[in-house]
Amino acid sequence: MSMQPQTAHKSPNYPQSYNTSPESGYHIQYLQSLETLYAQLTSRGDRAADITSSKGDVEKDLLRILSCQAESALIQGNNHDAVVYMQRCRDMLQRLPKDTSYLSIMCYNFGIDTYNLKKFEESTFWLSQSYEIGKMNVKYAPGSEVQAKVLRLLASVYLEWDCHRFQEKALNAVSLANKEFTSASGLYLKIRILVRCGASDDHIGAGLNEMLESKVSLEVCLSTVKLLMSEDREVLAFDYLKRVCQHFESSPDLGTALVLHIELLLQKGRELLAKQKIDDIITGHYTGKQLTPQALTRLHIMLWDKASKHFEAKNYSEALQWYNYSLSFFKAGQTEPNSAKLQRNRASCFLMLKQLEKAKEAIKEAERCDPGSIFTQFSVYKIAVQENNVEKAVEAVNVMGRLSKSPSTSEDGLLVSENAASNLLSLAAQIALENEQQETAMKALGSLCENSKDESQVLTALRCLVRLVLSTIEKSKEEMRNVDMEVLLPYLKMALQKVSHQSRLTAEKRTEEANWFRKIAWNSALQCESCPDRMRDFFVLSYQLSQLCPPDRTLLMGQKTCLLMAAAASLELCRKSPHSGQTEDLTQALEHIQICWEVWKTLKASGSFPKDPTDTLLLLYEFEARAKLSDPKVETVLESVLELEHVEAKVLETIAALAMEPPAHYPLLCKKALRVALSLHRKQPQADLARCRKCVHSLIKLSLPSGVSEVEARVLEEVWDYYEEALSVIAAAPDDFPEMETLWLLTRAWNTGVLLYSLAQYPEAERWCGLAMSFIRHLGSLQESYETKMSGLYTEILDRLDRAKKNLIMEE
Repeated sequence: MSMQPQTAHKSPNYPQSYNTSPESGYHIQYLQSLETLYAQLTSRGDRAADITSSKGDVEKDLLRILSCQAESALIQGNNHDAVVYMQRCRDMLQRLPKDTSYLSIMCYNFGIDTYNLKKFEESTFWLSQSYEIGKMNVKYAPGSEVQAKVLRLLASVYLEWDCHRFQEKALNAVSLANKEFTSASGLYLKIRILVRCGASDDHIGAGLNEMLESKVSLEVCLSTVKLLMSEDREVLAFDYLKRVCQHFESSPDLGTALVLHIELLLQKGRELLAKQKIDDIITGHYTGKQLTPQALTRLHIMLWDKASKHFEAKNYSEALQWYNYSLSFFKAGQTEPNSAKLQRNRASCFLMLKQLEKAKEAIKEAERCDPGSIFTQFSVYKIAVQENNVEKAVEAVNVMGRLSKSPSTSEDGLLVSENAASNLLSLAAQIALENEQQETAMKALGSLCENSKDESQVLTALRCLVRLVLSTIEKSKEEMRNVDMEVLLPYLKMALQKVSHQSRLTAEKRTEEANWFRKIAWNSALQCESCPDRMRDFFVLSYQLSQLCPPDRTLLMGQKTCLLMAAAASLELCRKSPHSGQTEDLTQALEHIQICWEVWKTLKASGSFPKDPTDTLLLLYEFEARAKLSDPKVETVLESVLELEHVEAKVLETIAALAMEPPAHYPLLCKKALRVALSLHRKQPQADLARCRKCVHSLIKLSLPSGVSEVEARVLEEVWDYYEEALSVIAAAPDDFPEMETLWLLTRAWNTGVLLYSLAQYPEAERWCGLAMSFIRHLGSLQESYETKMSGLYTEILDRLDRAKKNLIMEE
């Protein structure tokens, strides 16, 4: 076989700039080798079948490699090289027609990738290439549907790139796409391009006619209507929508178009025409032309939205009309949450229109549909407030409180949050206050405090409650104030609990809240002078709240005062209560005293308090509490009193009185305190003789023997000293000494002498009777009568004493 001379074949110069890596160099070398082999096979002609077969294989491999190189170049942003490679592939298609679809789709994908990168010029090139390659061989092309898809994307790219500059190209592309393969998306795209490019109504109308003639779906037609409305082609939109409704008159989905028509009319403010359309739909609803569930739901949403806007604008009659439209689609007796919500909304309108009976009817229906709804109970509450029916309003608040404790399902299927329930209770209180129904408002606020888990909301409600109670107290009569104070106390206790466990408040806010309630508790305590138990509770609360505030000198002084007053109130309660119930009050008093000592120590460490009586008061309170509790530490307390730097006689007199105040009984401590008090009085430049007299009187009364068993020489000597003190007091101011006090001293001394006489202690008896006689001269108007009487008795006693002494001598 003769061989034709081999023609030299020059390998093409492929771009290499985009990738200079060793691996790329290998690919280039391989590609050049493949090109050389291909050239050699081509030069030999078709003389052998095996050569033809090898040539075809090499061409396929070469096309695959070139297309991959094109893809790689495009990925790396080198569009020019990609174009070169793809052109080489395109040249080979005449010999490889079966790869037409492969290359066309590849170019289409290139067009998508560049479009996503907003490289519109490159995208239009590749999409055009895809379409042209597909036309090269119809038999092996991707198909008309794919070709149409390519053209639609090409038109979309032109539209997004610059709709006015490339208007014609975009229209040509989409028109060509619709010729290749008519589709709803293509027809819609054509309308979109015409509208965006500002085409005339006639041109757009022709496109709309084409769409109807092509039997596209109702959904596409309605999307087109929305497109026209969005581009301010209102006349075209409504005209086309009318034709669409006629075209799909027998379709079960016609309701979707009718609802859209109403929606668009409302958007353009054409309410009257919209109402006519709604009336038509209602008529159809009851004559076998019901809307689909989806369309009906959309219509309800639209009607409620319109009603809500009218309600907010205070057009209550108009709002009611729109709600009534919605009601027209509900069957009589139908039970569902949406029906209940609708009836509540209608009731709100009736309330604002002052049509209470109709409002009650609507709410009755709402209760039938959804009895467990907190929103329904809120509506019941509003009506009760309007009717000034406090009992009914309070009952509704109680039900709302119970319902708020457990999550319930609302009319739209979502759980009613605790906050939403609390907000309703808050709103209930506001409504009551606006209608001057304070009792009802307080009940709503109280329920809010009990059921809400939002501490901030509870604290706000508590502030309102406190203010309301205080305003009531200001207006109430004196005898009712203690009752009102009783109401205030639990609110302050709840405030303490909430502020103490507050986790969401800032430190600053927490201090502000605690300080506010602290001051309220303080002022309330000051108003409870006639009720020591309430006073104590308020002062304790004020102290506890102050602990939540940053400590400073002023705050510590307040804490000290609160604890002192709380202790004083507990002791006062103890004095007024039976002995059996005193222990608790006394124990509480001691607790307050001990804490107060700690606060006082902190205060004294911060500075001096030269005239502050706190030490004295605390010791007095502690002495009283421990004495009445029979606490052995009571003696130590007295020693602490005596160790005070400037103890006053009056304090010791108080100590003496407390030592003997039941159930306390400490005569020795009492006498000790009185002796020191008397000594202090005597040391004064001008002694207070009246107080000295009282001290002596108490000492004599405590010391005189009351029976045979108590007669001791030591005791008698002690009492004798007190009598001498009494005589010195009388001598210092004889005219100021009360006659009855002198008579008392005389009588007690005489009785002591008589007691000693009965015990045969004659010398002592004579001595005490003589002491009694010495007081006669200090009597005033009674002196003469007592002198006569006492002289005779004294003479008789002296005679008896003489006889007793003689008898005693004779016996010896």
